Amino acid sequence: MASTVREWLLLASRWSVMRRALMAGMLVGSVQILINHGDALLAGELTSRRVVKMILTSLVPYMVSTFSSVGAIRHRDGTGMG
Repeated sequence: MASTVREWLLLASRWSVMRRALMAGMLVGSVQILINHGDALLAGELTSRRVVKMILTSLVPYMVSTFSSVGAIRHRDGTGMG
């Protein structure tokens, strides 16, 4: 189990995986932030709590992209489905 986690983390830390995940996090996260927090941002209601929520909002597509990329690499290499 520990080696599987280690292998997963090694794949997740590849620059190509991280770059793709960062792009997804920035693009999709920005859209989600505008949808979920746009009215508050326009009203100038930027609190530390809202900033934390905005960061977490961007982490979701980052993680989805990372899990998807690692799963695709492992499937391609025949080492598992995720």
